Amino acid sequence: MLKDLKRITILGSTGSVGTQALEVVRDHPAVFKVTVLSALKNSELLIQQAREFKPAVVVICDEHKYAEVKNALAGLDIKVLAGEAALSEVASYADSDVVLTALMGSVGLKPTIAAIKAGKNIALANKETLVVAGELITELAAAHQVKILPVDSEHSAIFQCLVGEEHNEIEKIYLTASGGPFLGKTRDFLSTVKKEQALKHPNWVMGAKITIDSASLMNKGLEVIEAKWLFNLEVEQIDVIVHPQSIVHSLVQFTDGSMKAQMGVPDMKLPIQYALNYPDRLKNNFKRFNFLEYPNFSFLKADMETFRNLDLAFTSLKKGGNMPCILNAANEVVVEAFLNDKIGFLQMSEVIEQCMEEIAFIEKPQLNDYLETDKHSRILAGELVTKSIV
Repeated sequence: MLKDLKRITILGSTGSVGTQALEVVRDHPAVFKVTVLSALKNSELLIQQAREFKPAVVVICDEHKYAEVKNALAGLDIKVLAGEAALSEVASYADSDVVLTALMGSVGLKPTIAAIKAGKNIALANKETLVVAGELITELAAAHQVKILPVDSEHSAIFQCLVGEEHNEIEKIYLTASGGPFLGKTRDFLSTVKKEQALKHPNWVMGAKITIDSASLMNKGLEVIEAKWLFNLEVEQIDVIVHPQSIVHSLVQFTDGSMKAQMGVPDMKLPIQYALNYPDRLKNNFKRFNFLEYPNFSFLKADMETFRNLDLAFTSLKKGGNMPCILNAANEVVVEAFLNDKIGFLQMSEVIEQCMEEIAFIEKPQLNDYLETDKHSRILAGELVTKSIV
């Protein structure tokens, strides 16, 4: 008897994680069925994906492109929706088993909440959801008995190391960082770097925003915040260590001093596949790790003085409340400004820090507080960017 297909909703199907998730689906047609696809603006790729995978529904967030998508898919049994509000609608559809949130930024918050309330397991690639409202999301997931399955390679590594260890106490986790393209560089060097340099990641192929975050170590800072909520940890139980080879994806240290690490070649398809088909592993043809190709592993202390974003992330987590929300919103604004040559690399941290100092702190925020904080942080960050001189 054939096993029922696992039905997948992919929010953000045209981005880096979304397209790789569809590669996994393409390789396993007897395991997965795509029911929903969504894109922010890339209507051309969304149309191609819809024609190939034939989901029940597609969403194009840019309402100006609705007619283009609708006309292109005419004659196919595919419902076309438009606008950000539609993301929350499709996230709760009954004919889906897993919702992969591969959206970029805090736009993923509302659809994730909708999916959790509908009882859907979440394959989480949108780390900003837990950064912005980690306490709210984890409480909702527990209340609705929903699993949050991490897709980030580092959190997937921790998750995999903890399988079978549910009753053993964690002493510490170590999130590994590649160090990005500017490993070992000074602040003097960083003061003049351009986006073309920052977009050249040594190990991973990712979207522009996450690549800049990796170069500034903000990505690792966001992962620290995400890890706190995913694994119910105190700040003191989370550390970051630089591992330039990106083979050891992260480690767990238990109270007896024993450590477990998850290793493999840098390939996002592995953690995506693991999350989509959890708890079962699927045979695949991904490249296998060869020790002889990596005779040496190295580990370094993260330089939080040079790369201040990581320090700011730890600071926001220790403060709690809506502070990580402020950090995330300001960061999204400054990264876009840097990509548009409106602000310097080091100025990104300066704007973020100023927002953390000036936006009102709320110790016990509710959903509306998070949304208002996000809005006001973006406004202030935008004003500070305008005043900046590159």
